[in-house]
Amino acid sequence: MKNIIKYFLLTIIALWLLGFLYIFFGNSRKVFHQNGIGINNDNEFESWLENAEREILNLQSKNRQNEKIIQELRQKAHQYESELDKLKSNEAQIFYPSFEFEETRRKIFHDIKDVSYFINTKIEELKNLKDPIKFNTHLDLIEKNFQERINVLIASSYNLSVTDKLGEWRKSDSEKLANEVQKRFNQLQNPADCGSTKKIICDMGKSCGFGCQMHHVMYCFITSFFTNRTMILQSHGWRYNEKGYEAYFKPLSEKCTTFDGSYVTWNENNNDNAEAIKMPIIDAIINKPAYLPLSVPKEYLDRLKKLHGDPFVWWSGQVLSYLMRFNSNFEEIVSKHTKDIKFKSPCVGVHVRRTDKIGTEASFHSIDEYMKHVKDFFDIYDLEHGQTVIRSVYLATDEPKVLQEAKEKYQNYNFLVDETNAKSASLDKRYSPESAQGVILDIYHLSQCDYLVCTFSSQVCRMSYELMQTRFPDASWRFKSLDDVYYFGGQNKHDVVAIYDHEPAIELGEIELKKGDLVSLAGNHWNGYSKGKNKRTHQEGLFPTFKTINLIDFF
Repeated sequence: MKNIIKYFLLTIIALWLLGFLYIFFGNSRKVFHQNGIGINNDNEFESWLENAEREILNLQSKNRQNEKIIQELRQKAHQYESELDKLKSNEAQIFYPSFEFEETRRKIFHDIKDVSYFINTKIEELKNLKDPIKFNTHLDLIEKNFQERINVLIASSYNLSVTDKLGEWRKSDSEKLANEVQKRFNQLQNPADCGSTKKIICDMGKSCGFGCQMHHVMYCFITSFFTNRTMILQSHGWRYNEKGYEAYFKPLSEKCTTFDGSYVTWNENNNDNAEAIKMPIIDAIINKPAYLPLSVPKEYLDRLKKLHGDPFVWWSGQVLSYLMRFNSNFEEIVSKHTKDIKFKSPCVGVHVRRTDKIGTEASFHSIDEYMKHVKDFFDIYDLEHGQTVIRSVYLATDEPKVLQEAKEKYQNYNFLVDETNAKSASLDKRYSPESAQGVILDIYHLSQCDYLVCTFSSQVCRMSYELMQTRFPDASWRFKSLDDVYYFGGQNKHDVVAIYDHEPAIELGEIELKKGDLVSLAGNHWNGYSKGKNKRTHQEGLFPTFKTINLIDFF
């Protein structure tokens, strides 16, 4: 294409030169003789000079016209080159999978079919077994074989997701989006004129634990983002540390850190004109704005849906990572703690919640329940990477006895523990600077793990999961909760959408689904079924989880 355009331009220039020579020599024949100039007097010379000037002006005019034509041709050439580049770019974007990609994809398809053959066959065999001992032995073999097959499928699925540089693309786009969001946060918190900017006032006086208070600050910050206000955090006299929030973290602003003016309390009907708004706890807002959890900013929605399995968790991770930027002094404490416990990856983070929460906010779960899922993760990890790794576990708990039990029962695991943190989390030391330091260290190191096993009824567990999202392009799957699904306290509705019809087994408590039905989610039983209320039929009960997908809210 470039050569064609070059030859075309050269042709135009050559024609222009030929025209010039023709005009010049043609007119010269009228006034010049072969042996000299045929001018006999001054009048003839002046006439000849006038004709020559007219010819020169005519040539200049034609020259300008030709230059204009050449400029237009150059512009068209640039357009052609641009279109050609676009065509080449589109060709580059077409995904031509490698042999490894296609081989893995086909292997997954055939392995899934093989699992179905295996299950159907073994069910028929069980139906014909009458001896209880043989039945139980056969069942144990099926369970072991089935788990191994599932682990291979999960490992293959992960490997497929990073084949052909898909992992690099996902990482690059996720980092770009995160940088964009963090830049927006920084701009919002550091306005050109702090005195004239509108503000959200948030305090840390909510009567609850560290995780609960931090989620309160997150909700305030989310409100400030969507209302385009700078957030002022009032934390002096904080129950965990009299010095306040900045005893551990950087100030949220370099310009706007205090506010002594007048403010109004939150008013659901008229907040836009207020210079400063004092936020209540999220549970006190009856008609919650659509931008509150579980919504994500509309401007990031398309990219997030493509990159992440749970866009709001990614968004909450970005908010929390901005709020929990360690100050220089505490950064040194964190670094020292990391070295002291010899933290290394791969590692599974386990958070065992006990003391005052058992029987009120959470059920009791033995250490064996947690460690089963730790084993599953490392079994799959070894398959993914084709080697056996040291099985490290960061164990955080508010009950010191759990640490001893885990070490005694699971001696083939490398436990990374700090008994000081467990002791500082006891009820008599719960609200103290030492306790705050301990829980922050636990949350940080849990978030630095490759997988989490915990209970989502715990704020500490959910915070660790949120922060983990900033370390991976998509860490939505890197958890096992022994109780709840992920939620944000005081959130708006959590709906799922039916993507398949379902004929219910009424005797099992199931509800009907039609494709497109909205179901208000009440929870996941982690047995293949979820519980919710169908908004079309108003029926409440169980439904197969795989027949639905999350509805992503945005604002």
